[in-house]
Amino acid sequence: MAYGGINAVKGIDFSVDAGEMVSLIGANGAGKTTTLKALTGLVRPSAGRVRYNGADITALPAHRLVALGIALVPEGRGVFPRLTVEENIGMGAYCRKNKGEIRADHDHVLELFPRLAERRQQVAGTLSGGEQQMLAIGRAFMSRPRLLLLDEPSMGLAPMMVQKIFETIREIAATGVTILLVEQNAKLALEMCDRGYVMESGQITLSDRAPALMANPRVRRAYLGE
Repeated sequence: MAYGGINAVKGIDFSVDAGEMVSLIGANGAGKTTTLKALTGLVRPSAGRVRYNGADITALPAHRLVALGIALVPEGRGVFPRLTVEENIGMGAYCRKNKGEIRADHDHVLELFPRLAERRQQVAGTLSGGEQQMLAIGRAFMSRPRLLLLDEPSMGLAPMMVQKIFETIREIAATGVTILLVEQNAKLALEMCDRGYVMESGQITLSDRAPALMANPRVRRAYLGE
């Protein structure tokens, strides 16, 4: 993928198996967010293919990918600031038709995030950063994803809020949803994931089981502060 002639991502090759939790770690500017955008149809790769359940989805637009079961929680949350919490949650189900199932999933989101239930009529732009992150995850959940991509869910949040967010991500994964996690807190990401990839300057430079990456001296020096 290129921006203004600069290749942000260069010939990467990686996979996420059904039911896995996989982390993609790396420094700022490594190409992680661009990779997620390519997977969700927000940018078009200049070369290569994106495959999902055996099918080539490279050319499909973002809304078609949501209908196939791919959802993104973007960096910066991307809530609709002038809509209420309730309206934001509803936006996640825009491509669905069954009102009974939508209502059941809506209630499940409020069970996952009781704080959102308390603020359901509050305008989203007035929520705290942690509450907006809950809302962004809840909105994505409303599309009934089979593959959930999360871009820096802990960014700018207090430690207690980070703990709550990641507990909920684990709960979602336990239901069988596949997770691809981009996260600045490499230790936290690797602790909760099955496998990990390290991205540097637009390339995948390391991949392994998460415990092995945590024990790798190079990873420990560069990303774990040791």
